[in-house]
Amino acid sequence: MISDIVNAISGVFAFLTTPVSWVIVQFHKVFGAVFGPDTGWAWGLSIVSLVVLIRICLIPLFVKQIKATRNMQLLQPQMKAIQERYKNDKQRQSEEMMKLYKETGTNPLSSCLPILVQSPFFFALYHTLAGIADNKKIGVIDQSLLDSAQKAHIFGAPLAAKFTDSASEIAKMGASLTDVRVVTAIMIILMSASQFYTQRQLMTKNVDLTVKTPFMQQQKMLMYVFPLIFLFMGINFPVGVLVYWLTTNVWTMGQQMTVITRNPTPGSPAQAKMLEGMTKHVITHSATRTKRERNIVKAIVAKGRDRNEHERKFINGLSKAGLAAQADGTVVKSSAATEVLDEDGTPAGTPKRQQPKRQSKSQRQTGSTAVPGGKAEPSAPAKTSLEKAEPEDADPQAKQSGSGSKPAPGSNGRSKAKSGQRKGQQRSKSSSKK
Repeated sequence: MISDIVNAISGVFAFLTTPVSWVIVQFHKVFGAVFGPDTGWAWGLSIVSLVVLIRICLIPLFVKQIKATRNMQLLQPQMKAIQERYKNDKQRQSEEMMKLYKETGTNPLSSCLPILVQSPFFFALYHTLAGIADNKKIGVIDQSLLDSAQKAHIFGAPLAAKFTDSASEIAKMGASLTDVRVVTAIMIILMSASQFYTQRQLMTKNVDLTVKTPFMQQQKMLMYVFPLIFLFMGINFPVGVLVYWLTTNVWTMGQQMTVITRNPTPGSPAQAKMLEGMTKHVITHSATRTKRERNIVKAIVAKGRDRNEHERKFINGLSKAGLAAQADGTVVKSSAATEVLDEDGTPAGTPKRQQPKRQSKSQRQTGSTAVPGGKAEPSAPAKTSLEKAEPEDADPQAKQSGSGSKPAPGSNGRSKAKSGQRKGQQRSKSSSKK
């Protein structure tokens, strides 16, 4: 069933058979002169060279894929907010997502461009190898090249042989069923394992793990789904196609590893590892020695307070070593530490603002104040109206007489003050209302 589907799709891209077969033949002339025209090395390396040529042409699309993936990761918090906001309205959710993609210039399909562009060449190669297996001239492969390709074996397995072929079909190609099954099984396992490792290093090293979104869950699911797809479809691929797909997986793995090492996603474990090694290198030489290092330092300095945890740690490491990062990407010596930041992004040593302790109702009624240590200290008693009204230059004898002696004649004013009445003309109530 799967074989019929692949054959049908290959027929759609049959127009690419001629250019694909022409490229293979040109490489075969080169490797045939070294290893012999009828050897598996000559034909196998010709297929590998075809993959390398295609992948070199796809480098611009690969760069576009990296940018699209980065943009998708940066949009994850906003996408998650849209999903939570319109979780009961799928149509509105899709509209808001498309609006977000349009505003930010992000295309989710850009991350699949290399695979989509490479697929027609894959099916054209499958169509070419199927013609070799059926002893048919195809593309620019004439009868002499057809005979040479049928004789070529890779570790005992013919280029056009498949895992599902019967013993009689394989015997016509001059090989044994055991050799074909062993070689194809090993290649299918390697193909699936390389696909799994490529996706796994992307998820574990080059993703900001602080962002938890459905997109992350989908990527984790694809990490397991894609290898299974290759595992079940690989048994229907000829050996030459397995060589092609294994080569492209290894290329993708190496290309992605280079990107993760030299240009990791901000906030990812790969960035933490890169900045840790760069910190040691810059401190050792007290300078940024390459253009790449200067560009990284320049980008980190430009972020200011928007730096992530790894970038703040990098700046703090330079400060502790007596170095200061400059806006142009250079590093200069500094006697004092510059901009050592705490975890919350504020300069180290900045006094933290503390909220005053809230008093209980009983403390407010009694007028007590809270002191460090948790104990309440009674506040100073408020002055009574008598003390407020009594002048400072009052007669000391009059003060003593207030302790219990009878008031002296003519001391009506003082007695009135003691009773709480204000001396002099009182303010009318109407004026207070105004």
